[in-house]
Amino acid sequence: MDPEYGADYNAGDIGFILISMAFVWLMIPGIGYFYSGMAQSKNALSLIMCCLLSLVVVTVQWFIWGFSLTFSKTSTSPFLGNMENAFLRNTLGDASIGSAKLPDIVFAIYQCMFAALTPALAIGSAAERGRILPMIIFIFIWATVVYDPIAYWTWNPNGWSFKLGGLDFAGGTPVHISSGFASLAYAIILGKRRGHGSISNANQFKPHNMSNVVLGTAFLWFGWFGFNGGSALAANMRAGMACVVTNLAAATGAITWMAMDYRIQRKFSALGFCSGAVAGLVAITPASGFVGPAPSVAIGFIGAVFCNLAVRLKHYLNYDDAADVFAVHGVGGYVGSVLTGLFAESYIAGLDGATVINGGWMDHNWVQLGHQLADCTAGAAWSFCLTYIILFVMDRIPGLSLRVDPEVELQGLDAAEIGEVAYYHVDKIVTIDPKSGEQQIVSEQIREIHQQESPQGDLKVEKIALPSQLNNV
Repeated sequence: MDPEYGADYNAGDIGFILISMAFVWLMIPGIGYFYSGMAQSKNALSLIMCCLLSLVVVTVQWFIWGFSLTFSKTSTSPFLGNMENAFLRNTLGDASIGSAKLPDIVFAIYQCMFAALTPALAIGSAAERGRILPMIIFIFIWATVVYDPIAYWTWNPNGWSFKLGGLDFAGGTPVHISSGFASLAYAIILGKRRGHGSISNANQFKPHNMSNVVLGTAFLWFGWFGFNGGSALAANMRAGMACVVTNLAAATGAITWMAMDYRIQRKFSALGFCSGAVAGLVAITPASGFVGPAPSVAIGFIGAVFCNLAVRLKHYLNYDDAADVFAVHGVGGYVGSVLTGLFAESYIAGLDGATVINGGWMDHNWVQLGHQLADCTAGAAWSFCLTYIILFVMDRIPGLSLRVDPEVELQGLDAAEIGEVAYYHVDKIVTIDPKSGEQQIVSEQIREIHQQESPQGDLKVEKIALPSQLNNV
């Protein structure tokens, strides 16, 4: 190999993208903690694990054929790539399809994080009742037949939406719309959680740990700078502007959602703050490389309002989206994509010194709104229909039933599916020698903390275990 192979790339740009890749990686456990806090304590660990399982499953899928199906350079199809780069063949130091300033291998690992994050978002609606083994198989299939085609037609220069002129900077349709509408299909197929919707069980399904939700939101907000800023694929002014508008939209969304909840509850809700911040981040994603600071405030505000109202849809349409994935990601992504057609400006896209677009309504390019509607509507329909078909077929295959048994649901997925729980409580009786002050433990009991309903409807919260039975004590 030529020792100069790959030497003409800018080390700063490569370093920036690799750091952005790590930022996006952090969003995956961030989603896990967000979902974990919103669930019951007996299912907290399972949701973190499901998100991490999405990371490892999609990483393998991306290596086998996901990258090739999405970003192959030789495909002439408007819909899906070919197998030229299967197993990452011919993927090293040549200029990537995303940017001539970035080698293939760096672009591939950066985009792998987007692909891994998307199913982790989608499975949130299956919380507390979805079996893990079928979910793992579903993630691999879904990444292949849903995510890869949508990402191809949106970002690959040969894709139909890319050629049409659709604008999607960082994943409004491939990531958020696809995961949001997939989550809606998952929720419909699985049905409601046991007791959900009953007035007597209203408190049972409230978030059990808001600290986890806030921590997850912090990871997501932090990671989103790599998600949106890194999508410039170089350390340039466009990346800087993407980070500015990302932060502005998130802040505006957080204030807006919290204010809407305060109007009703007269409380400064932490959950409202977190939901609003994520709604703002979702809405700005497709527009982040095309709009300036002022439009980003409008996008954050409008996105939060629509997502807040969309949360109520599950009550009217009678489905159980445990983590409001459809309301925040599906609706927020759709609204953000449409608003991109209104607020996109050519001079913002040109901050990287290379991108030329006609802009949106701000630049009097009225047809851009139609291009945006075509892209996001096609993505929503493809994701919902294909997800529904995949899950419908899987649920009828012996051994791949999607939902856990009622007894397992009652026990909690942590203990039943994983065999470990998120929380332990240690009870100690300690004596103190009054002369020496020496402490001595008289007895010690370790309790697994998880909610379990008794036949009378009460909640039993403990199960005593010996220290020798616990592999993490």
